[in-house]
Amino acid sequence: MTVQDEDQNILSQIGVYSTLSERVMKRFLLPLFCLYFIHCQSQVDRSSWFPLMYEQDFSKAVISMDDWLDAPAGKHGIVMMDGQDFKFENGQKIKFWGVNISGGIIFSEPETAHKHADYLAKYGVNAVRFHKFTWYAAKGDSSTQLAEDKYERMDYFLKTLREKGIYYGWSHIYGHRLKKADRNRVLAYDEIANTEFPWAHLNGSTAGLVNFAPDLQELNIELTVNMLNHLNPHTGLRYADDPALNFVEFQNEDNIFWGAIERTLEQTPTYRKLLFEQFSDWLLEKYGSEEALLNAWELGAIPDGQRLADRNIYPDPNHSKFDAEYLEAINEGRKMRQSFLDKARFLFEKQLDFYQKFVTAVRNTGYKGPIVGSCWQAGSGITHYYNLYADYEAGFIDRHNYFGGGAGGHQLKIGKFKNEAMVSSPGSGLLSAGLQQVEGRPFAFSEWMSLIPNQWTIEASPIIAVYGMGLQGWDASYIFSNDYPGFHPTIQFPKSQGVYNPDVPSQMGLFPALARMIYRGDVQEGKTIHRRKVHIPSLTSGDLGFKEQVTQDHDVKSFSGEVPPSALAEGRVVVEFTQNPEETETYLSANKNPKNLSSNTGQLTWNTEGKGFFTIDTPGTVGMVGFGGAKLHVFKEMEWEIENDFAVVFVSSLDKTKNIRQSRHLLITTLAKSSNTGMEYNRDDNELKEIGGPPLLLEPVQVKIQFRKIKKGTVHVLDHLGRRTGRNFSFSDGWLQLDGSEHQTFYYELVW
Repeated sequence: MTVQDEDQNILSQIGVYSTLSERVMKRFLLPLFCLYFIHCQSQVDRSSWFPLMYEQDFSKAVISMDDWLDAPAGKHGIVMMDGQDFKFENGQKIKFWGVNISGGIIFSEPETAHKHADYLAKYGVNAVRFHKFTWYAAKGDSSTQLAEDKYERMDYFLKTLREKGIYYGWSHIYGHRLKKADRNRVLAYDEIANTEFPWAHLNGSTAGLVNFAPDLQELNIELTVNMLNHLNPHTGLRYADDPALNFVEFQNEDNIFWGAIERTLEQTPTYRKLLFEQFSDWLLEKYGSEEALLNAWELGAIPDGQRLADRNIYPDPNHSKFDAEYLEAINEGRKMRQSFLDKARFLFEKQLDFYQKFVTAVRNTGYKGPIVGSCWQAGSGITHYYNLYADYEAGFIDRHNYFGGGAGGHQLKIGKFKNEAMVSSPGSGLLSAGLQQVEGRPFAFSEWMSLIPNQWTIEASPIIAVYGMGLQGWDASYIFSNDYPGFHPTIQFPKSQGVYNPDVPSQMGLFPALARMIYRGDVQEGKTIHRRKVHIPSLTSGDLGFKEQVTQDHDVKSFSGEVPPSALAEGRVVVEFTQNPEETETYLSANKNPKNLSSNTGQLTWNTEGKGFFTIDTPGTVGMVGFGGAKLHVFKEMEWEIENDFAVVFVSSLDKTKNIRQSRHLLITTLAKSSNTGMEYNRDDNELKEIGGPPLLLEPVQVKIQFRKIKKGTVHVLDHLGRRTGRNFSFSDGWLQLDGSEHQTFYYELVW
């Protein structure tokens, strides 16, 4: 049964698709059913909330952005890295506002490919990151060739996206899975291919090991080169020559410092021995003798039984060990011990060697587009910056982060969770990943999501669009993970109760406003307010020059240090790799009021009084995100007051080149919290008691808007897919009131 079939079955169970008129069911019986269910099951009063009208229709609507995408993708030439920007060969800058599509979905049938492309184009998505798909496509016993039927479906899907103006990138390797044809090509096939290990990261794959093992590196490289040399018959282009291929990623969420490698090494003794030997040879070359090594290293640094002469000294490839030493050294006011500094340098050099080999092979195919080494950080301090520099040398900087309840697992589960809001702490959560942005390279955020059952997930997309893609000048964003064309009937993915679901109004429903804002360049990039200066050769002696810490809980990362995350709300913050040692200046905020942080562009304000909110005041987009209810929000073109305690409201020009004052039609987006029918939390809102089911319920937003220049016009009530419903009302004296309870929608079109 397909996912679409399962969704249809779920809906039919509540009577949406019955023998009665669909219109009657949607307009009358379904809301009555929802109200009954709410009163009987929920502790929260959702009596005014309205159900999402579940329907797949990607035809032209008021919100549609098909004509905003510059089709076909690649028409301006290859995407290139130009300093901190992505640019086409003709010099035109480009930002990618995209989604992930995971696994075997890239091999969908043509009908599904067209639906997916139509859906993404309608909501303004101009790029797709295809993720870990080669697992599902091996040709027979080969791990470095894709099957012909898989190629045919992939080729067609990518051609379909290309025609719509949607670019695509490959994150194709998430641990390379070995096949029987690899048996005689690797040192220990049975050790890796044995999936009965009690624990190993990505069982049966080369994850972790590939960063230092040349035999495994050749497989990853060969697979990628073969794919780049493949000719797409629908475009007549090799992928190496395809200007719509906007990046190639060497490996997803992996590097030589990642702690998961240690358990894998325990179960692959041949590769563990190889790493011992490589490090011992490196130490011998540096020190010349065991005596010199013992004199350089601190007493007890070499465990009993390990000797340079036996080539069995272990480099401890686990960032948590380096983290502990780094933080201990800071607390004790000393430098890191020499043994740790040597281990970190050796591991960095192995990572750099791998990436340089990979880059050379990819460039030899003729591919000129952007490259990313990997998207994973490596702890705090020394190892973090070694790893960041390795990625810098390979290509652009790409990172992942998640936030909220459900983190660390794929399923939505009953139980305790963190019900926190990022708006309450400027720069926290997802946005803090931007502290890894490096001067001279584009920055991409290729996996992110605020996860349910956190109730404030709607804040995520605006934070990334406004502060990340806007103020910080990020160049690409890919929300995780769009595996189905169209809204889901529940807040989580029905098939698996998954927490990674952008296909709901609180995420994809905001894209028509956010994508317009990004493509039009409404939010200005801020001036750089701070540079953390890093001199890579100085790291060999432990001289970083400043203090900071990365805290990681599975997929959720947070960043803190001498430069606070709140700086990301004020102006651009970067890391700069310098040719010579340079001092990092002390960070000082330019804002006199720490509870009201203004950006140095004058367009954004992050207010932390109460639970927090931020406002956007640009010529093309005006907005408020967070706990800004019962406050008068004053903007240049208008002012408004929202009755909801928590909401997201945007007023956007619907024109490509005209701002709010110039445009004759505006899009107004009003969203707040959402919930499954029957979803229950405890009284403290930090424990999920019941998951509930379809339909998805939306909290109505009440907002009063007073325009300064727009005096009269008509407001068209749009349905949940952005189409005119036939209901409208006039306004005069520049004043209008939007009542979500009455209108049962979150989209309005204002025409004047």
